[in-house]
Amino acid sequence: MKKFLVSMALGATIIGLSACNGNDAETPVENADPDAPAGISVENARLILPPVSGNPAAAYFDITNNGEKTMVIRAVSVAGAESAAMHQVSSWEGKESMDDIFQLNVPIGETVKFTPGERHVMVMGLADNAKAGDEIEVTLTFAGGDKISFPAEIHAAGDDREADE
Repeated sequence: MKKFLVSMALGATIIGLSACNGNDAETPVENADPDAPAGISVENARLILPPVSGNPAAAYFDITNNGEKTMVIRAVSVAGAESAAMHQVSSWEGKESMDDIFQLNVPIGETVKFTPGERHVMVMGLADNAKAGDEIEVTLTFAGGDKISFPAEIHAAGDDREADE
């Protein structure tokens, strides 16, 4: 019986230590929104200021869904802005247009990118005190009410390079 109890204690210790190896999938990502839906992460977030004050700014980011269900973005907001809307640039019969995106699927296991010249968040009525080098909070609201908020680095007009370059 004594050998059995020692074996059980040793086994519990090994299991306990293996859970502390730092590779646990539930380990929070640095600066992650603790209220974000499970498996949703955002990287490469940036907001490009408009070349003319008072015109709309544009926000870009990459959103990844490593969760267990497709997530649907229904709304976006930017701190200090009057409004924000998702847009998609498309072409039809050789003419480009910018169309509203009323909802956007983020499928399981995929990354959806908001990039210059394609999909973006148009930010209207941005606060006058927003300046290059600062950060601004962006919030995405999903169908069902889940939200994720994340900081976006503010870039000067014309600086549409990706944040991780």
